[in-house]
Amino acid sequence: MPAIRGTRGGMAAWKTKRLGSAFVAALIGMMPALAFAHAGERGFVLLMPRGYALWGGTLAVAASFLVLLAIPERPVGRFAAAELRLGRLPALPPILLSALSFALMLALIVAGLTGTRDPLANPLPLTVWTLWWGGLTAAHALFGNIWAAINPWSAPHRALRTVLRLPEAPLAYPRRLGHWPAVATFLGFAWFELVDPAPDDPARLALAVSAYAAATLLGMLLFGARAWLAHAEAFSIFFRFVSLIAPVQAERDRGLTLTWPGAALVRHGPLSLSATLFVLLMLATVSFDGLSKTFWWLGLGGINPLEFPGRTAVMGRNSLGLLMSWAALSTAFGIAVLLGGRLARAPSLALGAFALSILPIALAYHLAHYLPAFLVNAQYALSALSDPFARGWDLIGLAHRHPTTSFLADYHSVAVLWTVQSALIVLGHVLAVLVAHAIALERFGTGRAAFLSQLPLALLMIAYTAFGLWLLSAPTAG
Repeated sequence: MPAIRGTRGGMAAWKTKRLGSAFVAALIGMMPALAFAHAGERGFVLLMPRGYALWGGTLAVAASFLVLLAIPERPVGRFAAAELRLGRLPALPPILLSALSFALMLALIVAGLTGTRDPLANPLPLTVWTLWWGGLTAAHALFGNIWAAINPWSAPHRALRTVLRLPEAPLAYPRRLGHWPAVATFLGFAWFELVDPAPDDPARLALAVSAYAAATLLGMLLFGARAWLAHAEAFSIFFRFVSLIAPVQAERDRGLTLTWPGAALVRHGPLSLSATLFVLLMLATVSFDGLSKTFWWLGLGGINPLEFPGRTAVMGRNSLGLLMSWAALSTAFGIAVLLGGRLARAPSLALGAFALSILPIALAYHLAHYLPAFLVNAQYALSALSDPFARGWDLIGLAHRHPTTSFLADYHSVAVLWTVQSALIVLGHVLAVLVAHAIALERFGTGRAAFLSQLPLALLMIAYTAFGLWLLSAPTAG
């Protein structure tokens, strides 16, 4: 996680009020450094009541699984079917939104290349890592697939096609490629975010955004917008998957509908192998982001977490750790699903049948992980957008506003923040258990077979709950 995204769940913690107060006093003195320093330069310990939260959250997920077994099959089945029509979609043309989005992207790239090199004053890193990656993801979890309407690719693609007089799809997208280009792209993005020495450097990030934009437009020109965005463009796929959790769903032929959170996951068909691995990569990356900063992980490499030397010292082991996290999670998931198929006497059960149940967990980790940084850096983003090119402008009247970080130095505020993060993780796992149970009932039709098929996966989810809460409570550095 780049520097500007500041503090993490490790801040939001306490063990006793006396210890909490003592650390809060120390934290007050650290606030300027925490706000402006690279994350690689921080190292602090705030103790939490790890046992209570870990056991409480884990038992809550286990209890939700047991409660579902006592609920008749029909109400669970209605979970996916229930919906309320909200009306037609707004009439604003998507191509106009895409054009505005493309113009904003170009302006941010120029700001990254020509503006200040301070990542807390330049709007490009603040917009990418805070407003887009943190805030827009949360918006998708509530309001559906916003990215489909505002992506910055559709408008320039149409313009280039018109100028070059190209057909919609000069080449057919190879079916054997599946979602593998998106998997490779998302893995590269994760490496840049979590391992690269300076992902929040404005000029460096501007070049990365420019290269990705050029590659995306080239792919769309060659294989067509629909095929490329559906199979190869990592963020269109990422946001589409996240939007399946949203209670608000938007479809052109049906308009806006209100459903239960996660219901669209149950209605979705099984994923391909490449799409399944993409979903698992979503969870593995945010999990490793947290793990790589723990004292435990740094200690494995003989690094003193309180004197963290910077990202360059851990690039090799973090690159390997990222791949190993993905491989370990994928292996555990595969074993759990295949074992469930054996127990239910359905050995041919596809891995993609239950892959979508992982998405609520991935989203919960994402929101919990980025929440503290978003609360701080969104304020910096508004100030930077008021003077995007460091020319002394004040476009929205916020250029000289000083961001508030005092809530991170208050014991009670920190306690509330950590409680919210913990609740997000637990609720994400509970929703995942519900979705997995509903999918199992869809496939098997009987309670006993559904129970047996998801039992190993439920145990994996319970264990991952404990792991997530441990990550949230662990002391961090780097």
